[in-house]
Amino acid sequence: MGLEGLEFESFTLAASTADLSEEPAARDHADVIEFRMDLATEPVAALESYDSTYGETADALPVLATNRADWEGGEAADDEVRLRALGEVAKLDAVQAIDIELASLRDGTATALSKTAGEHDVTVVASAHDFEETPSVAAMSETLTDACRYGDVGKLAVTAMNRSDALALLTVTHQLAQEGEYTIATMAMGAAGSHTRAVAPVYGSRIGYAPVDPAKATAPGQYDLETLSRLVTQLEPVDD
Repeated sequence: MGLEGLEFESFTLAASTADLSEEPAARDHADVIEFRMDLATEPVAALESYDSTYGETADALPVLATNRADWEGGEAADDEVRLRALGEVAKLDAVQAIDIELASLRDGTATALSKTAGEHDVTVVASAHDFEETPSVAAMSETLTDACRYGDVGKLAVTAMNRSDALALLTVTHQLAQEGEYTIATMAMGAAGSHTRAVAPVYGSRIGYAPVDPAKATAPGQYDLETLSRLVTQLEPVDD
């Protein structure tokens, strides 16, 4: 699939929120707003309202819309309803990328949604999360590669129990990024993996996530937005 919505050719910092009124506070540090539809009240209406003024505000951030399923750590319980809502907002100008769970793409549940995204030049981030552990390097590589085949960007978040887990994730990130065939985003959740959110971009990860409001983190181990922006900038990658 071609990157015709948001182009993740370099690192992109996503400010996560369930309240689009927080968007102005993110502009100094973020490149895009990840709107957590599953955590918001009337998310489609909120995005339609944001879309109506998006083109009139020169520095307004584009939206990466996420409607996370409850079986993958979110709060959206009805798959049909949440995928339909994502399809609706994918038609809005402000929404330039959507997150779709890899499992929904694999089983065909989100095939129509992926097609809708393509028709509207919206980038698909195919995501997979493991809240229990860090799989083997081989398993992570397989999952990320599969995600990249289904989406424009393959995203993998795992749970690190120790530094070896974090190193394993960074190894996979480096290997796939070096191959140059895919666009990937990786991070390790939890205290042992929190530093990967700042370091993974050095190894080729193209998306980082941080809450606009530090008190409203959407995943364990997230830095606040200003801190992650500063760390990533200070750790700019150098050519091998």
